[in-house]
Amino acid sequence: MAAGVPPRRLFHQNLSFLRDRRLSRMLTLAGHELRPGLPGPGDGVVVWGQSPTAHRGEAAAARRGVPLVRLEDGFLRSIRPGRMGDATIGLLLDATGGVHFDAATPSALERVLSVELLDDAALLTRARDGMARLRALDLSKYNLHDPTLRPPPAGYVLVIDQTRGDASVRASGAGVAAFREMLVLAQEEHPHAQVLIRTHPETTEGLRPGHFGPGDAGGRVRIADPKLSPWALLEGAVAVYTVSSQLGFEAILAGHRPHVFGTPFYSGWGLTADRQPLPRRRRTLTRAQLFAGAMLLAPLWYDPCRDRLCSFEAAVDQLEAEVRAFREDRLGHVAAGMRLWKRRRLQAVFGRQKPLIFRDDPAEAAALAMRLGRPMLIWEGKEPAGFTPGVPVRRVEDGFLRSRGLGAELVPPLSLVTDDLGIYYDPARPSRLETLISTPLPPGGRARAERLVARLLAAGITKYNQGEDVAGLPEGARLLVPGQVENDASILKGAGDVRTNLALLQAVRAANPGAVILYKPHPDVEAGLRPGLVDRAALLALEAIEVPGADPALLLRPGTEVWTMTSLLGFEALLRGLRVTTLGAPFYAGWGLTRDLGPVPQRRLRQADGSPVLRPDLIHLAHAALIAYPRGHDPVSRRPCPPEVVLERLISGPLPHPGRWNRMLAKLQGRLASLAWLWR
Repeated sequence: MAAGVPPRRLFHQNLSFLRDRRLSRMLTLAGHELRPGLPGPGDGVVVWGQSPTAHRGEAAAARRGVPLVRLEDGFLRSIRPGRMGDATIGLLLDATGGVHFDAATPSALERVLSVELLDDAALLTRARDGMARLRALDLSKYNLHDPTLRPPPAGYVLVIDQTRGDASVRASGAGVAAFREMLVLAQEEHPHAQVLIRTHPETTEGLRPGHFGPGDAGGRVRIADPKLSPWALLEGAVAVYTVSSQLGFEAILAGHRPHVFGTPFYSGWGLTADRQPLPRRRRTLTRAQLFAGAMLLAPLWYDPCRDRLCSFEAAVDQLEAEVRAFREDRLGHVAAGMRLWKRRRLQAVFGRQKPLIFRDDPAEAAALAMRLGRPMLIWEGKEPAGFTPGVPVRRVEDGFLRSRGLGAELVPPLSLVTDDLGIYYDPARPSRLETLISTPLPPGGRARAERLVARLLAAGITKYNQGEDVAGLPEGARLLVPGQVENDASILKGAGDVRTNLALLQAVRAANPGAVILYKPHPDVEAGLRPGLVDRAALLALEAIEVPGADPALLLRPGTEVWTMTSLLGFEALLRGLRVTTLGAPFYAGWGLTRDLGPVPQRRLRQADGSPVLRPDLIHLAHAALIAYPRGHDPVSRRPCPPEVVLERLISGPLPHPGRWNRMLAKLQGRLASLAWLWR
């Protein structure tokens, strides 16, 4: 067997391996078979790093003369520490017998950093994008911090604490004395700067003690708020001191040259000021090369929604979705205006941290939220005029990649949008989507959006994904007019002078006397669930060809032009490179991508100071609408998920359907609403 290649069968002597399903699954996907007991020839023994029980496996491997494989978490792990129950998304497998934090012997990671060329242009581009993306998303190994908190004014020295007994501290030969020395030197070498001590998340959560405590604060020394973002702390620091914390690695990524008192994997490559030099590490690396080895080449990354090993980028996509949900939901919510049939799905999406508390009346919900110190969720359209709840509020609506089936038929959505400013279809006020459209793309955002759009177009995915192809339609140039639900909020709030489907068709015919007009009724209207029907006689008089039951994606063929009030079909036409004319003010109008005949808000054209806003291109618009704005929920793994998973489920995955209980709830709520109207 080649040196450093782990055997297929890995035996363990610790029951914790049986309990950790994620770990077992990752090893299986990597081609290994995990078994309890003693190994035979050609097998290996697996242990967790240098844990207190690792000696059992070490002894078994030595007695049997087989390779010892050590496992450790990757450098991007989860929201909470493992001791709080969160499973890892990254794993380092080391079949050299070493481990990355112990410099006594070279580890597999050290060999990557020492031997691999690390000069491939594509690899280094991925590394630079990955570094920038982690910083922009405020992602660290653990992610319990609050990115809204601001650190003290810049100019302080950051001293990083670690937990007592941590294996990386022991491997560095450090102890309490080393941490004391580090704190003293930080003050001596920066005599005029404030010194901030950053405690470890496990210490903050009461899981393991650290080396510093309140007794160490005083004078210029302070304990930093444990909820402060690591990236925000690094941004304001003038110097960083650490023994062997991973935060030292992130300090390098943030542009620092940290003072390192131990021998972590990132020391010795010319990027740190080392108090314990390692002569065998003679190579000088760039930040991008260090990141490429440690984050792109060495670890295994796992996608828990699709249950497969994945790239670093896909792992970040997943962690981004989970961390966003945690940050928005960590305090819990009081939810108002939510129909009974929707509540189970809303609880699954927004109630993972603390269960949602539902109230029908928005005013009652606001009072309860104020009393509990919780923010509010309210279904858009249920928010009373002039509503001022006195607590943060997010308006909820279906996302643009929704389902295979209609909301009016009680098919639950796979993505939802939450907007803390307004809502995307109300041009009377700014929305979070507008903000995302008018600000620069995040690192890696363009390539990600291009991939998503290409997959979406290849699969023919639209919002509802219903309908069939229609034969016998005229060839060549034609105008497609999507009908809408006439009492829909997007019409009531976003339409201009033209506010009905008939008026829209009349306007299109008046502007295009000889054109072929195809009229696609809205699916909810076709199903008889919502208003907006156009009389057949009127269609004949306008010489418009009705295409009921048609798949919108199949109607959006090259050469077709779309005329719409505010329909999402206009956005879907833009994604396919078609010309779109709007008579209202949908979210995609006013940015220079459509011909706008409706009342587009001036703020999409000019900022308050009169300067022009950022003019997004189509990919920028797609990133905002499909990636940055919505929150996805995977019905298979029941986890927050990125839009790529939502798209995959819409293409081929199993999807939830409305059950009998949901229909009974919807009918009951409708009946109660009718009775309530009679009682007024």
